[in-house]
Amino acid sequence: MANNDPYAALRIKEFNIFLLLRFVLVFGWSMQFIVIEWEVYSLTKDPLSLGVIGLMEIIPAFTMALFAGHIVDQKEKRNLLAMCIAAFSLISFGLFLLTWNKVTSGWSTKSILYAIYALVFFGGFLRSFFGPTIFSLIALIVPKKLYANAATWNSSTWQMASVLGPAFAGFSISWIGVHWSLCIIFGLVVLSLFITLQIKRKPILNPKLGEPVIQSLKEGVRFVFKTKAILGALTLDMIAVLFGGAVALLPVFAQDILKVGSEGFGVLRAAPAVGAFLTMLVTAYLPISKHAGMKLLGAIFGFGVCIIVFGLSSIFWVSVLALFFSGVTDGVSMVIRQTILQIKTPDNMRGRVASVNSMFVGSSNELGAFESGLTAKLMGTVTAVVFGGTMTLITVVTTGLVSPSFRRLDLTKDIEEHEKED
Repeated sequence: MANNDPYAALRIKEFNIFLLLRFVLVFGWSMQFIVIEWEVYSLTKDPLSLGVIGLMEIIPAFTMALFAGHIVDQKEKRNLLAMCIAAFSLISFGLFLLTWNKVTSGWSTKSILYAIYALVFFGGFLRSFFGPTIFSLIALIVPKKLYANAATWNSSTWQMASVLGPAFAGFSISWIGVHWSLCIIFGLVVLSLFITLQIKRKPILNPKLGEPVIQSLKEGVRFVFKTKAILGALTLDMIAVLFGGAVALLPVFAQDILKVGSEGFGVLRAAPAVGAFLTMLVTAYLPISKHAGMKLLGAIFGFGVCIIVFGLSSIFWVSVLALFFSGVTDGVSMVIRQTILQIKTPDNMRGRVASVNSMFVGSSNELGAFESGLTAKLMGTVTAVVFGGTMTLITVVTTGLVSPSFRRLDLTKDIEEHEKED
């Protein structure tokens, strides 16, 4: 059986190309976000400015999400992804020019800051297309019986890039500065565009091409709210990420609390991704589809505990360990959520369901960054992080008590049915 082979999806050549694309693109994207965070906080020394970065990205990403999902379900996926990456390269190049001292020497700090926010805003617009397109493309590359295995490797690749991108960004800022770090990012985005073109064009599986936009959007939202497993996983993860967004405040911890500089910032930023990546490698060998509901609740509860420990710590290695284990628990959560989405979503609705996912979970990262920045401004940085972790614990306990059906969620039968279909 396919689920006994941890490398089943990796035996498909085009899936390996997809994973390489995923790695390069996420590496560049996560590296860019770290460099921008560092530059903005260096310019302002205001934690609220870090929250504004998240707000600038979430506004277009959230408002465009459903419409983007409709377009993804109506269009060919490979070319649409290539167009998005090409547009993203323009944003990366714009940031590179913006941090060139000869160009911006006559600009005020406020002008540079607003220009950065503007480019982040346009990046949020593109992001609303990236998630649904990539989610839909995976299902066109691997057969249904390998969805769970492919979801694990896809998530692992995302996490590995999230490990190396922030860590490299921290060292890169120290070695060559913000400007040339952004030049590297631009090169990575261009490389990802070239890799995308190595994937063949895919068929459009939506039988309702030309369907009115409003009707299409209603159908997508209705499906998510009708499918309790998807709705429960998305809601739980959204609230946890929203209140557990301590990562957005890492520049403050690195510069003002732990005093570890840009290299320490890179280590802190990479620690949760290291934990998540290692967890995902383990889940490739030990699938976690059985008792998925209880495992998801337990993982997010553990995540909340780790965030509280991190907020209270004033010792660098304790902070790193707390973030590492927050990544371990988040890795379990991500694999379960991605498996639920891949298994429970029909092919003709993948774009719209992925868009709802981005509204629930993806956008909550940026909204969580804004919440963390705002609460840090009002309560103080440490209190804000502890508050967020506590709210995560309360959310998990409440969900477990009011939703016994979610506690009993098990994906074993769903995976077996997909294997029989193929």
